[in-house]
Amino acid sequence: MFRSVARFGLLQNQITPKLFTRQFTSTPAAMDKTSGILSWADKSTGEFKRQQSVFRDFISSKPDAKFPAEKGRYHLYVSYACPWAHRALIVRKLKGLEDFISYTSVHWEMLEKGWRFATSEDNEPGEHVEADPVHEGFTHLRNIYFSVNKDYEGRFTVPTLYDKKQNTIVSNESSEIIRMFYTEFDHLLPEKYKNVDLLPEDLKPKIEETNEWTYHDINNGVYKSGFASSQDAYETAVKQLFTSLDRAEADLAKSSGPFYFGDRLTEADVRLYTTIIRFDPVYVQHFKCNLRDIRSGYPNLHKWVRNLYWNHEAFGSTTEFTHIKKHYTKSHRQINPFSITPVGPVPDILPLDEEVPAVKAALK
Repeated sequence: MFRSVARFGLLQNQITPKLFTRQFTSTPAAMDKTSGILSWADKSTGEFKRQQSVFRDFISSKPDAKFPAEKGRYHLYVSYACPWAHRALIVRKLKGLEDFISYTSVHWEMLEKGWRFATSEDNEPGEHVEADPVHEGFTHLRNIYFSVNKDYEGRFTVPTLYDKKQNTIVSNESSEIIRMFYTEFDHLLPEKYKNVDLLPEDLKPKIEETNEWTYHDINNGVYKSGFASSQDAYETAVKQLFTSLDRAEADLAKSSGPFYFGDRLTEADVRLYTTIIRFDPVYVQHFKCNLRDIRSGYPNLHKWVRNLYWNHEAFGSTTEFTHIKKHYTKSHRQINPFSITPVGPVPDILPLDEEVPAVKAALK
């Protein structure tokens, strides 16, 4: 059981591209101005628009694969702050790939040049928050993209899956990276991890259907709300976000077990978790997603997210609240120009057997 103390105070030829328009990033055009992220919003409507991922190759267990599954060949670049990168860290651990795929977390700060690597002077929590161990002297994630293509014009995103043999990027699409991890290394893994099936065939249609609205309305919905640049765009997005949170709450109320689909941990849990764990510490205040919070407004979601955090190491040990809170509040200067990080909520996540006072009173 994971007991870390919270800080107190698709498959490769079967995936719908529209599910993947996601990234924490900055663009070359925005390198010299902190307002770059606001350019993601449509100027006429104020609606937030995500960009497509550029690198979409696959690691494969097939003998003639361009990127074969090999131990120690690949390196994963992530940010503990980013929910999309967090997916990859969770699945890497669930599938027992720690000795197969190394990783580095960038610093939480993302300014004009995008994600930067930590320096010897930084002292941030979390494993592997370090200088790039693969490319000596690289200071930013963008350096890797330009080393692959000097004329690269896309976004510099996490997660980035890198092939150390061919010195190139395999993929920067999180939903495809996690599905590679599900199966492509299975022939190299012990039975304990080989048998971890996050996309079981009998549940696959339900998982895919849940992914569709979870992605558009919740995972991306918080960004549609937070980065909207018009009142109408914001209100449309935030109302749909909470409609879908209500839907997730109702689904969990009917679940026969601790996970989204009963007693089986699946992709649906992984994809929803990385948004819900950030909701109260960041999205409520920073992205104005404040119709309700999770800990007082959604009892089933609250119970579900705490079970994953406290009882399943792959979730709890990869969640770094310091990175999460500092990244959003100190990097998004067009939203928070003074880079002030709110103290609350305290604690970042409640223990399994604790509730906020309002909920305690309601339960009496």
